[in-house]
Order: sequence, then C-alpha cells, then structure tokens
Amino acid sequence: MANLYPLLIGLLGLGGPTIEADVVIRGATLYDGSGAAGMVGDVAIRGERIVAVGRFTVAGKPRIIEAKGLAAAPGFIDLHTHSDYPLQKPATRANRCYLHQGVTTVATGNCGSGPVDVAQYFHTLESGKIGTNVLHQVPHSDVRERVMKNANRPPTADELRQMEALVDQGMRDGAWGLSTGLIYNPGAYAKTDELIALARVAARHGGFYASHIRDEGTGVLSALQEALTIGREAGLPVHISHLKASGRRAWGMAADEIALLNKARRAGQAVSADQYPYFASSTSLKATLIPISFREGSPKDYLARLKDAEQLARLRPLVERGLEQHQGGKDIRIARYAPKPAWQGKDLAALAALEKKPAVDIVLEIERHGGAQVIIFSMSEEDVRLIMRQPFVATASDGASMLPTDATMPHPRSYGCFPRKIGRYAIEEKILSLEQAIRSASGLPADILHLPQRGYLKADYFADVVVFDPKTFRDTATFDQPHQYATGVRYLFVNGRLAIDDGTFTEVLAGKVLRHSSKTAEK
Repeated sequence: MANLYPLLIGLLGLGGPTIEADVVIRGATLYDGSGAAGMVGDVAIRGERIVAVGRFTVAGKPRIIEAKGLAAAPGFIDLHTHSDYPLQKPATRANRCYLHQGVTTVATGNCGSGPVDVAQYFHTLESGKIGTNVLHQVPHSDVRERVMKNANRPPTADELRQMEALVDQGMRDGAWGLSTGLIYNPGAYAKTDELIALARVAARHGGFYASHIRDEGTGVLSALQEALTIGREAGLPVHISHLKASGRRAWGMAADEIALLNKARRAGQAVSADQYPYFASSTSLKATLIPISFREGSPKDYLARLKDAEQLARLRPLVERGLEQHQGGKDIRIARYAPKPAWQGKDLAALAALEKKPAVDIVLEIERHGGAQVIIFSMSEEDVRLIMRQPFVATASDGASMLPTDATMPHPRSYGCFPRKIGRYAIEEKILSLEQAIRSASGLPADILHLPQRGYLKADYFADVVVFDPKTFRDTATFDQPHQYATGVRYLFVNGRLAIDDGTFTEVLAGKVLRHSSKTAEK
C-alpha cells in the first residue's frame, strides 16, 4: 500500500508528500498501462526507479521535463522480436530502431529460433551492453537441430531426453518459456506429443508456451487447437505469436480465431496472443513456397533435390500451386537476396516478366543460390483491425534490430510497429482507444510474462518510461522505404537513464538482461 501512496494522494488531490528525485516529468497526460483513461500528472524518477506518480512536492533541484501536451507511458514491451543475433553485434546492439518506437524491452528466441545456450547468450549481451532490456525463450527448432539435426522423424526416447535436458537448462538459466515455429525446419517435423513433453519441462519452471502455429491460413483453427491442447496437457499458459488469417482464402477467419481463443479463455485456460499491425507478413521464401517434405536433411541434400529431375517433377507443380494462391507471385516481394540485390523490392510476378521466365523458375533459382527473405501481402485490413481490438492481443513487431545503412528492403515493422498501432490506428483512425493501444504495448505484455515491476507507471517500478507527442508519434517506414526511424518520441528512459533526450538518441546503453526466476531452481 505504501508504494501506491503518492499516486493515491495525487488522485485525491491532497497535495502529496515531498519526493527526492533526479528527474521529474511534469504535466504529461499519464497512461499507466492498465487501460485506464489518461490523466494529467507528474512522474518522478530517482536512480533506476520510479519514485512517485501523480501529484507531489519535489525536494532539491531535479531536472524538470516540461511535458504539457505530451503523453507519458510505461516503456513498450515487444513480446516477439528476432533480435537475438543483432543484439550481440556492436553495430546493432543499441536496438535503436526500437528505441525510437518507445520500446524498452524485447523478447528473443521466438518462432523456435535463437540461442540454445541461454547462459552464454545472456553473458554475451551483458559483456557488450545493450540499448533495451532483453528476455529470452528456449527455441524449440534450434534445440531439435542440436540433438537431431534436420531429421523428419519423431525423436527416440534418448533424443527426447536430451531435448528435455536442454529445455530444463535453458529455463534454469533464466529463459521465460518455450517457443516453437511449426512451419520452419526442423520444428515442423515435431508431432504434438513431442511438443507437450517439452512444454511440460517449461511448465515445471513456471514458464509459458509461445508458438508460431503450424498453419496461419485456412487450417488456422486446427493449428490453434493444437496449441491449446499443448497448453492444457502440459499445464502452462499459451501465447499465439503474430495472430493472423493469412492468404486470400483465409480472409474473414479472424472472427473464428477470436471466438475459439475466447472460448478457451472462458473455460479458464490462460491464452493470449500478439499481432503486428500490418497486412503483410515476412519470412523466408523457402517456408512460404517449398513443402516441408522437400526441406529435410542437410543444405547439401536440399540443393541436390533442387537439381534432380525426378524431384523437380514433383516439386514444380506444388510451387506453382503456392504461387497461384499468391496471385501468381504478385503478393510475394523480395526483401533480401544477396546474389542479386537489384531483385530486392520486386515481386515474383514482376521478376518473372523481367527475366522472361515462369515465376516458378525464379523461385527455384533463388533457392539454388541460398534463398531469400520475402514480404507476403497476405492479410485483409479488416481482419487486422478486428484482431488488434481484442483485449488479450498484445502489440509485437516480429522484427529485428537493424540500421538504415542496411542495403535490403525489409518489412517496415522493425521501425514502425508501435507508433503505427498507437499513432495511426488509435490516435488518427480511432480503431481502438489510446489507452487500450498503450496497454497492448505495456501492461498487457507484462501481465502475459508475469514480468515483475515493469509495464506500468507505478512507484517502485523500474523507470522504463516513454514520453511522446501524440501529434507526431507516427511510423515513417513504408514497404518501399522501410529504413526510416519513427518520429514523436521526445524522451525515453531505460532503467532510469535517458536513451532519447528531447528527441535525440543519446547513445546510452542502459538495457538489462531480464532473467526468469525458475520455480524449480528456487527449491
């Protein structure tokens, strides 16, 4: 109760106690992360903590940030990034494209991919320093790869024990849960019973199960059912990564997905999801168009199939069928392809016309030369808007730390996810309230993670705080010009230190590794 005293005093208009602080944000409209409407007040920060919220008297001579007309909120928490390896590199460890979005904490190890050795990963991040806080999940695909390589079969009893041991160690070292990517190799080869067994290990440590489910298209409902089954059987919360209805034949299914998940929630199951607010996704060309039966084995095995006449006779019609579902390739744009950078930014149909060959031949050429990252324009705007309004859906980018000097054409979500949701959809278009949009980026992800002392503007919480201008907090990154920082973040505190000061990046790297406290490890 003592921690709430300054806020209660402010709410009651009673003047409040005298507070010692290093910085006071004065006169901002405060959105506390709970989904409550904003109210004008002050925030006091001392060291790495918030010490008061509301109305209070300040002792000494702290720095005063006059914030009238600005909004102050908890620093945003991105539940789904692929910054695992960029954060280990000096050039991108600041995570600047996220800082300019108001993001102070990111989750890695998503879609079953990322470092398996959690302790070593955390050591690397702490040795090099990072711009945002980082938490990690045990990545199923990479665990399976370590034990079984890229084998398309169930594990033996001994192999399953080895995978369980890796998950157990990762959780003991501070991972928050188990993640899967069930369209990617080798995770796609795992059956439900394998996933339940590994999820049970995460459950023993108080972790959760996050999944890029097996099908996000017309088979999405059965894929969601599988995730729910894993959660029930393993006894842990389920989190659906980047919820969507993908592919034109699946448009309109978002309502059915929401109904299914709400039914599980009403039955008492802990279920949540996240979403990036775009009508296009991004992944590898291989995962988009090459069936998993052709992807097993080593890279050498895969390349041999792409050159074998008999295998190609089977593969070509399957790729052609996939292209048909994407308007002959018009919906699939090349984001990164090192052998021919000039192809970046062009769709497969356009490349086929340019090269005067069928689109399937363009696909096979790319795959024979190392593959490509692509953007798939696959969702309906109506479905996107419906999903973002759901109170159990957090905002998450599915992006990665990168710099504007990168000579690729990636999805703009790495630069614009959060201001797009808050600035465009909430403030401009009023698809949802500003307080709900902020909650989806702060208090809700903190609640999903059971993340202590972050995600809310509360006394004694860590001072991860964003102050932004509602008039200018917008995404500027587009599909044609993706490498552009968002605008409108005036001040950003990460653990009480200014990463952005009056709109300028300070180069301060104040992020921390956030370790999950394992229930088993504490015993």
